[in-house]
Amino acid sequence: MSAELLTILMFATLMLSIALGHPLAVTLAAVATLFGLIDNGGNVPALLDLFVNNSWGIFQNYVLVAIPLFIFMAQVLDRSKVSEGLFDALYVVLGGLRGGLGLAVIVVSTVFAATTGIIGASVVAMGLMAGPALLRRGYDRGLAAGIICSSGTLGILIPPSIMLVVYGGLTGLKETSVGNLFAGAILPGIVLSGLYLAYVGIRCAINPKLGPPIPAEERTYSTGQKVAMTLKSFVPPFALILTVMGTILAGVATPTEAAALGCLGAMVLALFNRKLNWEVLSKACDSTLRTTAMIMILFVGGKLFSVVFLSMGGGDVVADLLLGMDVNEYVVLAIMMAVVFIMGMFIDWAAILLVVVPIFTPIAMDLDFNPLWFAMLVCVNLQTSFLTPPFGYALFYFKGVAPPEYTMGDIYRGIIPFVIIQVIGLALLITFPQIITWLPSVFFAG
Repeated sequence: MSAELLTILMFATLMLSIALGHPLAVTLAAVATLFGLIDNGGNVPALLDLFVNNSWGIFQNYVLVAIPLFIFMAQVLDRSKVSEGLFDALYVVLGGLRGGLGLAVIVVSTVFAATTGIIGASVVAMGLMAGPALLRRGYDRGLAAGIICSSGTLGILIPPSIMLVVYGGLTGLKETSVGNLFAGAILPGIVLSGLYLAYVGIRCAINPKLGPPIPAEERTYSTGQKVAMTLKSFVPPFALILTVMGTILAGVATPTEAAALGCLGAMVLALFNRKLNWEVLSKACDSTLRTTAMIMILFVGGKLFSVVFLSMGGGDVVADLLLGMDVNEYVVLAIMMAVVFIMGMFIDWAAILLVVVPIFTPIAMDLDFNPLWFAMLVCVNLQTSFLTPPFGYALFYFKGVAPPEYTMGDIYRGIIPFVIIQVIGLALLITFPQIITWLPSVFFAG
């Protein structure tokens, strides 16, 4: 059987299995086993040897030790209610503006993203805090849902991000080390957050009914009180961000060591908030164990899939198809980004990375694209996967905790402008690659 036919059948089988609802990790491993046996003529010992060697390589990857540490940090912060104080402060400071409460949600989500790196924690926390508050203040339900869901997805991009750790562990390239990825993701995350703020501010300025300000009679805090509230709630999480990111960017600590410092910092913040107790720690550990196990089993299944796919020549088939097209290299880039975007509608981000990174990264390098720049385009693109129907996880996270007034119709209607904004942000990163490459060149020029 030709490599071209095997490639088509392997992808078709994967898509069909996912559509039927089978678990991703099992699906990836099962498809890899089936087509690995077809390709090698049913040689089971050779296929098992291939699987064992590559699975063992995953568990020897030191970078991946950062994953459970960052997850534990996020879980402790989520349960210590660090974000609630910041939301209350910004509610007072920005509430007098048109769309001010929505702007506060975006700012808090941006800060929270830089301390958690987990989408579920950000969206659920903001859904519980801001969902009812936006309703009470008369915000349009679609706009409110779009604000919470889209700003909550910043946690997958703004470091410390689990996705960036996974990406760095997959490539093994110096250019896409976790430190470089963290530095490269800071400005794109800020750009996307800024685009969200601009959209909400402009739209509510044009139509105040969408996001009315807090009535003047309720704005009783003095300027000094507002400043004190903001500093009190902002300084602790900002200090944690500096602890984690500063040590990485300064070259003082590896991402794994910085993640351990982040865990310690998160427990200190929980202690100051009087939330550090056995219940918080036990639940944080339990969630960390479950999430880490899920990610690692996906890693194994995805690695088996990519190894079989590449060994049977599938990578060469895709590369020859894309590189053999008589078109500009940016057309090839657009095709790869479109593939990632469409896959994001149906497949979890981790599975997408495990499938496309081994295939697309060599193609990008053959086209002389900066590997760090290309990696960040993929990661920004994957942020849309949490918002695009039918399987946008952020939408279901929010629906699960939101008041019943928010219908799925409201949520789908509300996220459309923010998906468009994310595509605009992706276009800006393609047009101005310095947004991605500048900070890594400052911190890691040597």
